[in-house]
Order: sequence, then C-alpha cells, then structure tokens
Amino acid sequence: MLILYHIDYSGIIAPMNELSEQTPVSESPTPTVEKPSSDHFWRFAFILFAIFIPLRLFVAEPFLVYGSSMEPNFDTGDYLIVDELTYRFEDPKRGDVIVLKPPVVDKEKSHFIKRIVGLPGETVIVQNGKVTIKNTDNPDGFTLDEPYLKYMSNREAVYKLASDEYFVMGDNRPVSSDSRNWGPLKRDDITGRAFLRLYPLKHLQVLPGSLEKFQK
Repeated sequence: MLILYHIDYSGIIAPMNELSEQTPVSESPTPTVEKPSSDHFWRFAFILFAIFIPLRLFVAEPFLVYGSSMEPNFDTGDYLIVDELTYRFEDPKRGDVIVLKPPVVDKEKSHFIKRIVGLPGETVIVQNGKVTIKNTDNPDGFTLDEPYLKYMSNREAVYKLASDEYFVMGDNRPVSSDSRNWGPLKRDDITGRAFLRLYPLKHLQVLPGSLEKFQK
C-alpha cells in the first residue's frame, strides 16, 4: 500500500538588504520573495526520500487486516502499522501479535496476522481447548492463560519447537489457519509485530492486542 504525502514547499523570504546611507530612516525596503531553484527542490526531495524510504523498508509498514482469524481483537478493515525494527534487537515474546509471511501451503496469501503461543525449544500441546507449555523452567508443563480468547476450538496439536521456531495461533481458534495446521513458524518468516492500530479511530491503539490490554 503506497502512502503519498503532500509537501507544501513555500518560497524562501530573502533577508532584507542593509539600508544605504541615502535611505530615509522612516522608510523600509520591501522584502523580496524568491522561488526555490531546481537545486533546492531536488536537494529537498533527496533528503525526504533518504529518510522516508529506509523508514518504509526497514522500520514500519502499513497493513490492512482482512478475515476473521483474530476476532474479536482484530477485525476486517483494521489499519495497522507494523514495527519491523524491534525484532532486529530482541526476541519475539509469548503473546506478541505478529505479521508473518504465509506458510508454503498458503503462498497465495500476502501475509498472516497471528499471536505467538510457543517459544523456541518448548513443547506445545493443544488439547481440549487448552494450551500446555513444557520448557526448561516447567518440565511438567503449565496451562497457558489466554484472556484474549472468546472463541474456543477442539482442534489438537503437539509440537517440539526447534531453536529458531515459534508456535502461532489466531485468537479466533475455530476458523484460524495456524501452526496447528501447517506447523511451527521460522524466525526468518516473521515480518514484525503489530505496533499501532490507526483505524477505525475508536479503536486507535498502541500495541493492539497485547497482553497488557487484558491484564488491566
């Protein structure tokens, strides 16, 4: 999606010339207004694109949600800004809502939006509508608290995650195509995390769907 910004490049007011000795003190010379030269314009355009293009490619990208797999927390028509920078410096966390490249079985799709449930090295057991996580700190497993869920599903899955794999699921469990169907998600296939919901305005939110929103 291309976002165009209209730039109003006003003329530059040239500094007034100093008053000559012949100019009466009571009179003021009229300041002149000059049009920017083509050099000024292209210099400004270069600076603009030098800032905008890296931001667009490596920092943030707009996405439009389509589908019901993340209801009731994300709806069709939600306009999101996705943070593509944070995961370059820190690891994704459990509960993060992420945008990801589609798995091989759904390559005709553009991107998916899902929630991280399982982390690298963990064993994820989905059974009877509940998610059990086994890891180094909890070898016997613990049941994941998921306050963001409204719709439950009886679909089951068991996966042992590799060191670069994540288990992701949609919040609308009955209809979501996710790791229960096509397996773990590779770290390299994560585009970024949902950082800002711009539209609809009544749902304007930073880190939409984050766990903190449900723990207040």
